[in-house]
Amino acid sequence: MSTKRPAKLGTVYLGLLLFVVAQILILLVAPRIDPFLDENDIEIPTLPSEPIYWWPGEVTLPDGNVVEVPAHSALGPILIYIFAAAAVLGLTLYKIPLTALKVLLRLLFALLFSWGAFIATVFYVPLPLAVGIAVAFGAFWFLIPLVWLHNLVLILAVSSLGAVFGRFITPWTAMAIILALAVYDFLAVRFKFMLWMADRLSEVNALPALIIPKDYSEWNSNLKKHEEKMIEVNPAKREYSILGGGDIAFPCLLTASVYFAQGFKPAATIAALGLLGLVSVYAIQATFLKGKPMPALPPIAAVTLVGLLII
Repeated sequence: MSTKRPAKLGTVYLGLLLFVVAQILILLVAPRIDPFLDENDIEIPTLPSEPIYWWPGEVTLPDGNVVEVPAHSALGPILIYIFAAAAVLGLTLYKIPLTALKVLLRLLFALLFSWGAFIATVFYVPLPLAVGIAVAFGAFWFLIPLVWLHNLVLILAVSSLGAVFGRFITPWTAMAIILALAVYDFLAVRFKFMLWMADRLSEVNALPALIIPKDYSEWNSNLKKHEEKMIEVNPAKREYSILGGGDIAFPCLLTASVYFAQGFKPAATIAALGLLGLVSVYAIQATFLKGKPMPALPPIAAVTLVGLLII
């Protein structure tokens, strides 16, 4: 009996499970942010939940009130930053030898993962303990990037990013970001830019994606020993299923922004619809693409957009 089908289904179920874990973390961390800000007398501008603010500055609302839109809450600067970062990263990977980038990129990722672990724990444990956990996670990943540890710290990082930045933007701004990135995701996969960049990053063990082995014993393996076979287009030769960090991070951002604007139940609804969108990704990939790489954000964006219109 062939074992290919169960292994393939196993990676799908695990990918969905990791997505669920990230969304649960959002719904655990986001409710603790405002109490933390209040306890520490930190004031954050409060924005109405409906409009999309395209550029920072003063905005007069229909009721006559004037609000100040900071750069981190306006859609224009956010999109410029995201696309500029992707362009700079691509150019850097193309122009600079990987041997010169390896330590720098891994150090940057270790710092990001430490920050994610800190945000995920600081609301629940004393500050010194949260710092210790964050440093331990980042250092451990930097020295010994095991598959399970990589996935854990990446989920902590993307859910923490979503929870924090979801506090600053409206749900429709978050939705607009996802729609714009869905177009980019489609084009990047269509013209193989995303695969090229993922392949380059995997060579320095700094892949911003969930890595799901087909062989369960590989969960405890060291990524440094498998960098040459991490990215494989041919489904028959693929040993790992890859789910991009952005495919989890931006749905988390939307869930958090909906939570801060409308509460827990609407946010949980959006989280469930994001999961449904990811299910449709795997279904489309298996039915029509026979396992070939496909962009995940377009289906996720479509399903969550319908949900946002409803709620």
